[in-house]
Amino acid sequence: MVRHHGGGGCSAWGNACGLALAVVLALAPLPALSADTITAHGLSLTGETKYQEGFAHFDYVNPQAPKGGATTLFAIGGFDSLNPFIAKGNAASGLGLIYDTLMANALDEPNAEYGLVAKTVTHPADFSWVEFELRPEARFHDGKPVTAEDVVFSFETLRDEGQPFYRLYYANVTTAEALGPHRVRFTFDTAGNRELPVIMGQLPVLPKHWWETRAFGETTLEPPLGSGPYRVASVDTNRSITYERVPDYWAKDLNVNVGANNFGRIRYEYFRDMDVAFEAFKGGSYDFRSENSARRWATGYEFDAVRKGEVTVETVPDRNPQGMQGFVMNLRRAPFDDPRVRQAFNLAFDFDFANETLFYGQYARTRSYFEGSELAATGLPEGRELALLEPFRGEVPEEVFTTEYNPPETGGRRGLRENLRKATELLNAAGWAFRDGALRNGEGKLLNVEVLLVSPDFERIVAPYVQNLERLGIEATIRIVDTAQYIQRLNVFDYDMIVMSWGQSLSPGNEQRNYWGCAARDRDGSRNYAGICNPAIDALIDKVIFAETRQDLVAATRALDRVLQWGRYVVPHWHFRTVIDGVSQPAFRLAFWNRLAHPEALPPYTPGFPTVWWSRDADGRQ
Repeated sequence: MVRHHGGGGCSAWGNACGLALAVVLALAPLPALSADTITAHGLSLTGETKYQEGFAHFDYVNPQAPKGGATTLFAIGGFDSLNPFIAKGNAASGLGLIYDTLMANALDEPNAEYGLVAKTVTHPADFSWVEFELRPEARFHDGKPVTAEDVVFSFETLRDEGQPFYRLYYANVTTAEALGPHRVRFTFDTAGNRELPVIMGQLPVLPKHWWETRAFGETTLEPPLGSGPYRVASVDTNRSITYERVPDYWAKDLNVNVGANNFGRIRYEYFRDMDVAFEAFKGGSYDFRSENSARRWATGYEFDAVRKGEVTVETVPDRNPQGMQGFVMNLRRAPFDDPRVRQAFNLAFDFDFANETLFYGQYARTRSYFEGSELAATGLPEGRELALLEPFRGEVPEEVFTTEYNPPETGGRRGLRENLRKATELLNAAGWAFRDGALRNGEGKLLNVEVLLVSPDFERIVAPYVQNLERLGIEATIRIVDTAQYIQRLNVFDYDMIVMSWGQSLSPGNEQRNYWGCAARDRDGSRNYAGICNPAIDALIDKVIFAETRQDLVAATRALDRVLQWGRYVVPHWHFRTVIDGVSQPAFRLAFWNRLAHPEALPPYTPGFPTVWWSRDADGRQ
């Protein structure tokens, strides 16, 4: 499943969410259709759901949070579309606020969701289909009811005309049928995929009657119709977008919404780059930052408003897997189709130098695609994991079976010199020799590489790496482009190297096909940024998706992780850790103006902003 990052959890659509596996649909079953079907008010992939049927509200909210007031967030670059579901254009931030999904995610359970548009969910014991019973009171903002026909339309439209991600995510869904005005069934092409009911619960519901007269596949700046807690209030293209709370929102009193959606207005203001945005924050132009720069965190938060107590700066634990960020090499292009070259590029990166001189010692090296979780491969494979890997001996690097993976270390300049010596040997073995002042192949072609960036912030981090590549004789350059051009090039894989990250959840699943699968390699707009196509990886992804127990999922994910590690598809980066309550752990770095307030205990997997926060200036009106 896909884990959507960002303050609002999955409903805010910040980034992708993830789930797949040992799903036990729980909760006080309602009368079942037959002995082998389960009808429930929620879904969980990790066991019984925390919240039983009829719960009053989620534990992490303030049910008495005042309504009203306003908050402003920041975004970088610009936007030219209000359709977040298609690859074309650059959609405005926050559009998830205007849509409802069939089910709503709980922010204190890693892989659980509860009825929103859907009142109940039913599935058979073999997970070969799922049915959702819709709430008859569900309404779009124009007052028209949400029906099963809208749900079918949403699924078919996203699959056929939406981003390539949806085609891969819904690949196992064969049919969507309206069984009545308020009942819809999704049938799957295979039994045993425990994640699929949960995936369908994430489906955003689009109004068929509104889109029938419009071209879904085209960019638009017309405010779209939704059924969610907010609607678009105003748009200033490339500058800002403002959402207003819907006063008669049909689901405002549902238990999944109690204590949430508190701001009367939510505004996203756009800035050219992160440095400009940070200066605007210091001046009070917007309210909240989740910081991602070690330099700014170490040196930037000493301005007057912090000293006066007007801005709060704090770290809160992050219980999510840290995922993988790194320099991603595009295997669709030579020389990165050669694993020896990829290994050489790994050896040229000096993390120890970067952490000491650029990051103020705040980071730990990332070694796993599922860093910080039980899903990360460690030691050597054994037991179930080894059994999954054995059929692929000879098809995956031998180190998968013989050596624990760790990224290259330097420990100082002497260590870097040794790593560069090894890198030179690998490049020579791959047919690249130093002639006429540079590395050339047998035909005399230069080994040149461009690192494509969208954030000027990263230039100072990439520059020392480029210098090391140049010491090897590689002609390496940095190119910084604007957001629109970057997205365009990203979608068609027009780059040599990029800086990219893949977020993960505690229950990975179908989204892994979009990250590393052969079907996504040449599909424009996919997240297979490295251009990976390996039958062994495809087979292991299926083992992850069809895992029947938590133990099976952990073993399959570790096996997948191990093959990805030794494929050396990326040069791994780092993740933030700090000491909280005497324990070193990953954390969110937050800064916010004190005109905001939040529950005493934030949810463990997200700061929950803006979903469960509120304005101290709220007037309390509902």
